[in-house]
Amino acid sequence: MKPTPVLFAVLLLAAAAVLALPALAHAKAAATAAAVPAVAPVGAAFKKVTKSVDEWKKQLSPEAFHILREEGTEIAFTGAYWNEHRKGTYVCAGCGLPLFGSDTKFESGTGWPSFWRPAFKNYVTETHDSSFGMERVAVSCARCGGHLGHVFDDGPKPTGLRYCINSAALVFQPAH
Repeated sequence: MKPTPVLFAVLLLAAAAVLALPALAHAKAAATAAAVPAVAPVGAAFKKVTKSVDEWKKQLSPEAFHILREEGTEIAFTGAYWNEHRKGTYVCAGCGLPLFGSDTKFESGTGWPSFWRPAFKNYVTETHDSSFGMERVAVSCARCGGHLGHVFDDGPKPTGLRYCINSAALVFQPAH
């Protein structure tokens, strides 16, 4: 089949639209961010949750156990929440601590749920991660120590951060 000028124009427009998606996602996140403070508030104090490996295995699905307790990662675009758009709160799948709000979620194009800030600054901890020959910052639940994902400095304003979180580490609670 010989490409026609019309087909070529359609393909060119489609390519331009795909390339514009990250910029549109950042613009949308920035607009939402205007209503949400850049700095997360401090959440209420909590008691740490500690369980044995067997207790975690009984409570969590195999995938959630692998991610939360063994620092695994789900395959991009396969998790339950990468394309979730409802309003609500994302809580830790291990202990229920509220970690991220839908008001800070944005489309990063990575295939994982991405947030520009945690719900409460003391509910997510950060540690250096040099696994797989990469230098990254891993994020975990401050209450149960469950691995959530990583944070990168390529996110939208106002923070410039992208908390790239595994869906299996979270449970979504829709707003009522």
